[in-house]
Amino acid sequence: MTRKTILILATFFIAASAVFAQVNIRDSAISTPMIYATYGYQFPGGDLAGQFGSNSSIGGGFLFKTRHNWMLGVEGNFMFGQSVRNSDSLLMGISTKDGFLIDANGYYADLVYYERGFNFFAKFGKVIPVFAPNPNCGLTILAGAGYIQDKIRIHNPGNTAPQVQGDYKKGYDRLNGGIAVTGAIGYMYLSNTRLLNFSASLEFMQAWTNPYRERNFDTGKQDTRKLSSQFYTIRVCWIIPLYRRAPKEFYMY
Repeated sequence: MTRKTILILATFFIAASAVFAQVNIRDSAISTPMIYATYGYQFPGGDLAGQFGSNSSIGGGFLFKTRHNWMLGVEGNFMFGQSVRNSDSLLMGISTKDGFLIDANGYYADLVYYERGFNFFAKFGKVIPVFAPNPNCGLTILAGAGYIQDKIRIHNPGNTAPQVQGDYKKGYDRLNGGIAVTGAIGYMYLSNTRLLNFSASLEFMQAWTNPYRERNFDTGKQDTRKLSSQFYTIRVCWIIPLYRRAPKEFYMY
C-alpha cells in the first residue's frame, strides 16, 4: 500500500470519526450533518397560476449545521399535481366540435392532464435556539438559489391517440425552466434522545423561467414570454442527524 493511499484512508477515517463522534446535544451546540426527506404543499402565483392549481412536492436534502448554528446544504424536489387550468382548450385545434379527441381506433381518447416538474437549490441559513429542548434547534431561517422546471403531462392510457404521443405532445406541454430563489422561516426540533427530529416551515419561491419549446401547436406560434411565477409552500421534513449520542451514565469499577 502506497503512502498516498495510506494518507487518503487516514484522512477519511479522521473525518468520519469527527462526524460520528459521541456528542451530547442537550448541553451545547454541536456541528453535525443531517439528511432529510421533505413534503411540501404549494400554491402558485404569477404567470404559472394561470396554468396550474395547487400541487405537491416530495424530495430530500442534506444540511450541515456548524457549532455556531449556521446551516449549509442542498435540496431537490419532484413537483406533481392534477390541477391543470384550461386543459379543455389545449387540444381544441385537433378535437371535435364537442371537445373530444378521436384516437387511432375511432373512439374518443381518454386523456388525463398532470403538472410535473422538479427543482433543486443550494441553501444557507441559521438556527436560533428559542423554545427548544437544546441549543441545536429552534427557529430556523433559510434562503437558497437554484433551478426549477415544470410542464404539462398529457397522459393517454393505452397510448391510443398518436396526436399526443412522441414529439407531438411536446408541442402542447408548455415546458419551461429557469432560475429561482427561495426563502423560508420555520421551526426545527432535534430531540435530546434522537427519537424525534423534524421541521416545519413556510416557504416562498420566486422563479424566472423561459418556455423551451420552439412552437406551441395549439397556437401555431413560438412562446417568447418571460415568465415570473411564485410558489407559496407549507413544508415538513423528517430529519436524521448523523451523530452518535453520548451515553447518559458512566460506570466505575
